[in-house]
Formats: sequence, C-alpha cells, structure tokens
Amino acid sequence: MSMSSQPPAPQRRFKRPVVFVCDIQDKFRTTIWNFDKMVLTAAKVLRAAHILRLPVHTTTQNRARLGDTVPELAALLTPRADGGALVHPPVDKTRFSMWVPEVAAQLTSDADAKADADGPAEVILVGIEAHICVTQTALDLLANGHKVYVLADGVSSCNREEVGVALARLRAEGVTVTTSESVMYELMGDAKVAEFKQIVGLVKDTSAQTRDVLQSLL
Repeated sequence: MSMSSQPPAPQRRFKRPVVFVCDIQDKFRTTIWNFDKMVLTAAKVLRAAHILRLPVHTTTQNRARLGDTVPELAALLTPRADGGALVHPPVDKTRFSMWVPEVAAQLTSDADAKADADGPAEVILVGIEAHICVTQTALDLLANGHKVYVLADGVSSCNREEVGVALARLRAEGVTVTTSESVMYELMGDAKVAEFKQIVGLVKDTSAQTRDVLQSLL
C-alpha cells in the first residue's frame, strides 16, 4: 500500500521580515513633499504587516518638539487583541538613524520569539526624510548585517529633488529599492500561503491609491 504524502509547504521568499516606520510625525505634514501620499503607503504596509503578523518598529524624532506619529497610523501601530503584527512601543530619538540601542534590542527580541528566525532581518523601511533619517537607518542596518528594502512609494523629503539622489545612493550601497506592492507579493512568495486572499484583497482595496501615490511620488 502506498503512503500518501503531504504537499510541500509554500516557500516564502523572506525568512525574517520586519517593518521600520521612520519619523512619520504631524509636525512634518506641511513641509514634506507629498506627505499624505507617503502616509497612504505606510498605512498599506502596516495593514499587510498585521495580516502577515510581522514585527513593526517605529521611531519619532525628538517627540517633545516634533510631535507624535500621525493619527492616521495610530490604530495600525496599536497591538491587536486578536493577534496581528508584533507592534513594538515607539522609540523616541535624537539620532537621525533608527538604529539606536532600543530598536536594536527590539529586533533581537523578534528573533528570540521566533524559533526559526536565523540570519539577518529583512527590513522594509518607510518614512522620512529619504536623504537623512531613512538613508542613515539603511546604512546602519547594512553595516550590522541586515538586508534593507526601501519603498520608493513610502519615503519622501522636504525637497523632492533629494529623494531620487538618496535612492540612487542607497542602491549603490546595496539597498534594494522597490515598491509597496512588489514587496507585499515578495513577502508571500507563493499563492498557496494562508494569507494570500487577504493580501490580494488589500491590493484591490488600495489599487486606486497605489496608482495615485506612484504617479505622485515616482
């Protein structure tokens, strides 16, 4: 009698994905080029993080002077009783890079909580400013052995001309510059993953926004 075998589990392309949200604060709303478009991408990525149960790390830059993270993201940066993303408490900083000891410790705790989390983290990075805090965060993550995916539709700066220069530099340094929709499908890697229908639903729900954001920011 032949033994029936289980089909192989779908292969995810990322082994240790996390989301970094860099300094998306109210004080910057009127100074950052296409700020509201960038926030839409951050919200979409955070919704995907909840579906896929990814760790989320958030920073503010000098919160006492520059305020909290924007209210549009507040619910998505709150841990859910029914599971969802592993949302860490926000870390306030004065250093431009998000790679501060508190965030590094959070990233270590992510790995400790996951039995098969081995090797570098794959950090999906959104926020501001592209040429300052995002750039320095990405460079520090690379220097510490992690992989970095900066979303071109999820970063901005006060002056739009800075963004392209920053992304070109980051590519040259070894960062992967991609888009939110691309990275969401790469997070799955296979249409057989359990979250496929939810992610596809999210893509459909935000398709008009995605088109608008891409045309505005890119």
